[in-house]
Amino acid sequence: MSSSNALNTLFPIISLFLLLSLANVPCEAQLSSTFYDPACLNASALIRTSIRRAISCEHRMAASLIRFHFHDCFVQGCDALILLEQTDTIQSEKTAFPNVNSIRGYEVIGAAKREVERVCPEVVSCADIVTLAARDASIVVGGPSWNVRLGRRDSTTASHSQANTDLPKAHTIGQAHCFLFRSRINNNETDIDARFASMQRRQCPQTGGDANLAPLDLVTPNLFDNNYFKNLIQRKGLLQSDQVLFSGGSTDNIISEYSRNPRIFASDFANAMIKMGEIQPLVGRNGIIRRTCSAIN
Repeated sequence: MSSSNALNTLFPIISLFLLLSLANVPCEAQLSSTFYDPACLNASALIRTSIRRAISCEHRMAASLIRFHFHDCFVQGCDALILLEQTDTIQSEKTAFPNVNSIRGYEVIGAAKREVERVCPEVVSCADIVTLAARDASIVVGGPSWNVRLGRRDSTTASHSQANTDLPKAHTIGQAHCFLFRSRINNNETDIDARFASMQRRQCPQTGGDANLAPLDLVTPNLFDNNYFKNLIQRKGLLQSDQVLFSGGSTDNIISEYSRNPRIFASDFANAMIKMGEIQPLVGRNGIIRRTCSAIN
C-alpha cells in the first residue's frame, strides 16, 4: 500500500505502523542520539521523569502521548505544529477536526518543556520532547523502546487545513467515545461477536451517552501488548476501522502473526515509530527552539 493510500484509510494508530513500515517516508540524516551532549546532557532523563509522573497520575495518558506524536508528525513532519495556540496570524491545528476534543496531552508536553527549560534554557525543542514522550510512554505501559535521534527544531507556523486533510481519523490503545462505535454494536453486523456487542451496548445506548468511554482492548486496556490482535481474530474490534484489519483481506496474515508473536509485533512497531519520528524534521538553521511550546518566541 502506498503512503498516499494510507492517509485515506481509517486505520487505528496501533496498526498504522503496518503501513509506515512499507511506505517510502522521507527521513532526515542530520539527527543524532547524542545531539544534546554536552549542552543539555540530562535532557532525556528530565523528560522521561516528567512523562512517567504524568502517566502515574493517569494511566490513559500513555496512549494519548503515542497518538499525539502521530498527529504531529503527519502534518508537515515532526515539528511541534500541533502545540501552537490560536493567534491573529496562526490558525491553530488544535481546532482541526481530527484534533478537537480528541487529542490530549498538551499540558504534559508543556510540563516536560518547563522542566527542561529550568535547567537548559532555549536548547531542547518541543518537537524532540513530543518524540521522546511517545517512546517513554510506550515503555511505561509495557511497550517497546527504540532509539530516538534528536535535533529537531520547532516550526513557526501551523497548518489547520493540512491537519484536516492529511490525518486519518485514527485511534489508539486506550479508549474510544460511544458515538464512534454506536452503529457497529447496534446494527447486527456479521463481523462482531454478539456477546461483545451486547456488553458494549450497556455502556453505549442507542441514544445519549456520546461521551461515554469504552476500552479498545477489554483484556488489558492500558497496556501495550498484542491482545488487540487477538481481539480482532475473535471479532471483538471495538471500531470498524479496527476490525477491517482482520476481515478476509491482505492484512489477515499479519494480524495472525502478531497475535501469536508479541516480540515481532513490538519490534516492527518500534521500527515504524523511528521512521515516523524522522518524517521531514526541521534541522540546522530551519525553525526555532520555542521557549514555550504553545507560542512563538
